[in-house]
Amino acid sequence: MGDRLLVPYDGSEPATDALEYALETFPDADVVALYVVPVPDGYWGAFQDADERGPDVDQAHDIGRNIINEATQLAADHDRDIETEIETGKPDHEIIKLAETEAYEAIVIGSHGREGISRILLGSVAENVVRRSPIPVTIVR
Repeated sequence: MGDRLLVPYDGSEPATDALEYALETFPDADVVALYVVPVPDGYWGAFQDADERGPDVDQAHDIGRNIINEATQLAADHDRDIETEIETGKPDHEIIKLAETEAYEAIVIGSHGREGISRILLGSVAENVVRRSPIPVTIVR
């Protein structure tokens, strides 16, 4: 693998394992940790007032900054520097969008994340990324 790796990071154990794998396995690569602030899904999310969403979105971004700071500290513990990004949207859509529009060589992703009951083999985000990614994906379990 090469020069620039995208590692989706949500603070979960599989995401931490994926980041550690990227840092240890590709010591010369530039690693970018990505946290995606999820947006409300479904019928009711579309009808919330922007004012009603404001504080929750701000709070979600604060949580995202704290989580991405954990990734930065994890990299420092491995004597590495990483870049970080925070996006807002559906995690799998944002990961794919960055893979399509930015210069990443590959994605390294945990097998499942924080939310919901994980599937037997892959979480839904990891599964969707594997199916739709235009670049190679490494799943870390």
